Amino acid sequence: MKVAVIGLGSMGMGAARNLRAKGHEVTGCDMRAEAREAFGGAVTTPDAIPAGTEAVVTFVVNAQQTEDVLFGPSGCAARLAPGAVVIACATVAPEAARRIEARCSEAGLLMVDAPVSGGTAAANAGTMTVMASGAPSAFAKADPVLAAIATKVYRLGDAAGPGSTVKMVNQLLAGVHIAAAAEAMALGIRAGADPQTLFEVISASAGSSWMFQNRVPHILEGDDTPRSAVNIFVKDLGIVLDQARGLTFPLPLAAAAHQLFLAAAASGHGAKDDAFVIRVWEALAGIDLPGKA
Repeated sequence: MKVAVIGLGSMGMGAARNLRAKGHEVTGCDMRAEAREAFGGAVTTPDAIPAGTEAVVTFVVNAQQTEDVLFGPSGCAARLAPGAVVIACATVAPEAARRIEARCSEAGLLMVDAPVSGGTAAANAGTMTVMASGAPSAFAKADPVLAAIATKVYRLGDAAGPGSTVKMVNQLLAGVHIAAAAEAMALGIRAGADPQTLFEVISASAGSSWMFQNRVPHILEGDDTPRSAVNIFVKDLGIVLDQARGLTFPLPLAAAAHQLFLAAAASGHGAKDDAFVIRVWEALAGIDLPGKA
């Protein structure tokens, strides 16, 4: 199948490589020269993908970027084969997913609302979870692509929206868990616990979480290279809170976590790994983080 992957970041690169390994004809697309070189066979702008591409997978940041790479001045929609499928993997508000699906339909394209989870490791292994919704015809076209990048594909509805709704709930939990992990580690450090020992004990105890075990090693290593950045949770928890406001639904934990990510971003850490929301406590409490020179 002739596939384009737009956005060769921490998730898109793994997806593109797995698609290629499964025998698909894959063109990557990324503005960054280093990403194009790392993948090979990549182009700079979406309008440079091969004509007749049958599926495009978008691993971009938000709804606006998704629309831009499809329908903007350098968008790829005109390069896609009639009836091609758009697999939209960004975390967006449900109404944005429905709007993009409508634009795809007007252009003669299919769409699967397909936000993903699993992190860089799952993307590299081809074992991501996809929270998907879309028409049966869109799934039929997208199935070979989804099978190459994921081991769990949940079909949540026959139109765009439900996929993004479920991802929104996932991001509420993910953001709160990361903030709670950082708060717990900061408290332990301030109280004099050895950070590595603390991590090992909590990882084997009831207070652990997937995010605790995945993110705290970044803190222990002092490695703030962004696998997922603080700014992602500024955006994603913002989507969660906007949706809840429209439903007149209180979210005190998500709101508190959002403020912490905003504080980290305001302090200049927005582009750093999201585990380094812990720098809010570093500044407030004067603790020394592991790995600090």
